[in-house]
Amino acid sequence: MGRAARDAGGRITGADLLRYLRDLGWRDVAWQPPPAKAVPPPVAHASSTPPAALDPSRAESLEEMARSLADCRRCRLAGSRSRVVFGAGSNRARVLFVGEGPGAEEDRQGVPFVGKAGQLLNAMLRAVGLRREDVYIANVVKCRPPENRDPQEDEAAACLPFLWRQIELVDPAVIVALGRVASQFLLGTKAPISSYRGRWTSCRGRDVLPTFHPAYLLRTPSAKAAVWADLKLLRQRLRDG
Repeated sequence: MGRAARDAGGRITGADLLRYLRDLGWRDVAWQPPPAKAVPPPVAHASSTPPAALDPSRAESLEEMARSLADCRRCRLAGSRSRVVFGAGSNRARVLFVGEGPGAEEDRQGVPFVGKAGQLLNAMLRAVGLRREDVYIANVVKCRPPENRDPQEDEAAACLPFLWRQIELVDPAVIVALGRVASQFLLGTKAPISSYRGRWTSCRGRDVLPTFHPAYLLRTPSAKAAVWADLKLLRQRLRDG
């Protein structure tokens, strides 16, 4: 086959082949271009961009919220904790207790108020006819501060939206703020807790009773009488409905 029947790369082209055959007297041939290659539809790949993470402060249930916070990294406390201590108790509780943050035993078990202070809280509950499973218990921060120090402002700010959502989801009749730190962050005050402890106040339209933290009672047994008076106020409020 002559040079004219090949393309620049040495390959025979259909048009040149047709011309070559006609030059040889083949008048009844006609070249039909090969059918175009079918282009397969694009393969659908899973998006490499994951769906937007759930905002825990908009969770529709406590269970959903707990799952979304299980590996929270929103503040520096994530670097020293063993596990997130979300909260525990009845999701229909009439009373919601708020502490400041997990301690060593809580960090180990992932459950709030299970150390010595938690054992005392259980006894306090029984004294007013409540069981632990009847109430809900949470903290201002859900990760243990190093050496059990107070939560810092930015750490509490990162976690408070989740506490507010827990309160909304449980919808308790009353909130008991356990200790100075919980009371200050809930009520937005820097005043000493001794100046307002044992008096009903309100926060976001809910009744709040500030009292001493059980850990404080372990260090200061003389304060137990004051807390017993506060618990009687709680018991009376629950009886009154």
